Formats: sequence, C-alpha cells, structure tokens
Amino acid sequence: MLEWYHYLLLVAVGFAVGFINTVAGGGSLLSLPTLIFLGLPPAVANGTNRVAIVIQTAMATAGFKSKGISTYPFNVYLGISAFLGSIIGAYIAVDIDGETFNRILAIVMLTVVLIIIFKPKMRIGEMQERLTGKYLWVSMIVFFFFGIYGGFINAGLGFLMLLFLHYFNQMNLVRSNATKVAVVFIYMLAALAVFAFNDKIDWKLGLVLAIGNGSGAWFASRFSVKKGDGFIKTFLVIAVVLMAIKLWFF
Repeated sequence: MLEWYHYLLLVAVGFAVGFINTVAGGGSLLSLPTLIFLGLPPAVANGTNRVAIVIQTAMATAGFKSKGISTYPFNVYLGISAFLGSIIGAYIAVDIDGETFNRILAIVMLTVVLIIIFKPKMRIGEMQERLTGKYLWVSMIVFFFFGIYGGFINAGLGFLMLLFLHYFNQMNLVRSNATKVAVVFIYMLAALAVFAFNDKIDWKLGLVLAIGNGSGAWFASRFSVKKGDGFIKTFLVIAVVLMAIKLWFF
C-alpha cells in the first residue's frame, strides 16, 4: 500500500523524466527503477511506464508544433516503421522474467552512461537535411529495429535516435528532438496496447506518473534545448550509475 507522498514523488520524478526525455533522452532510466522500487513487478513497471510516455510524447509534440517545429511527413514514416518493430519488442518484454529484466536494464543504464560521456559533440548550426530517397529508406529500416528495442524496454533509446537523426539525416538538435518525440508517440501506442492486452499495466500509477511526464514534456518542448543541458546530463549520469548498481546487486 503506497503512502500519499509516494504519489507526489511519482509526479516529481515524472516531471524530470518528461523534461529529460524531451530535450535529450534516457528519462525512463529514472522512471522504470522508481516504479520497480515502489513495488511493481518489472514487467508491470515496464508497461505502466508506457502510459506516461504516451502522454509525455503527445504533449511534447504539441509543444514543438506550437513553436512552429514539425518534420511531417518524415516523422510519420519513421513512426510507422518503429510501430511495427515495437509490437515485436513488447511481446518479448511481456514474457521475460523479472530477474533477467533487471539485469538487462542495469546493463542498458550503464551503456547509456558511456554514450552520454563519450558521444561526439553535436553541432547546433544549420545543416543540409537528408530526409528523402535512400536516406529515408535507411532511416525506416534503422527505426524498425529502434522500435523493437523501444517496445522491449525503451530506456536510453532517445539518445540513439538523436545521434542517428543528427549525424545520418543531418537534422539540427531541435528538429531531431521534435522528430524523436513524434516517432516515440506513434510506436508507443503499439507497445501500450500489447502491455494492456496482457494485463501488465497499473493504470493508477501510470496516470499519476503521466501528470508529471506530460507537464515536464510541455515545458521542455517550449524551452530552449540549450538551457540546463549540462546539469541534466551530469545528474542523469550519477542517478543512472547508482540505480544500475542497485538493480544489479539488490
């Protein structure tokens, strides 16, 4: 039985997760362990987290659009490809046992820390975008596999999407983020449906978390992507390392 302050904690964590996921990625590395530590079985925590992500990405997409930032129809093409992949990934996640899930999550968390620390510095200046022809087809194939991982666990995937969109499609960071949140919204609907069908969602906690996620995403999408970036990454590295150690050994 959860206490009232647990719900406040969940909203606060959700706000941070929504902000981090929107301006960068990896926020689920905070929300997933939080749900597990509150007593949810790993598979249910995974499914519950999808409720908040759907709301978060819907709010972020609306926020970016309100500022005139949209990559339609490119984001829809990638979203459909990832949607198909996420169905496969979600079915894998539903059937995996709790201990194995925790170990995989811990490995993912530490891997993402290395990406955060050692990834090349992103250029924010104007670039010639590559969104059609062979670049579109390659992107759709890559995002199909991103979708499989997104349906399975999703944690840390935002960083990989940003890196790919920036260096392969040559989109600036703002437009990469706008594309990312729209794609995640589309494929997360498929993953959410699979988890719901298999009764792996705590809807009450999911909606409480969604209040925070949605608020954080709306604020972040309308805020400069350069504000607070260094602090968020430093905080995320520390939190991810501590949570990964706890998941692995305890």
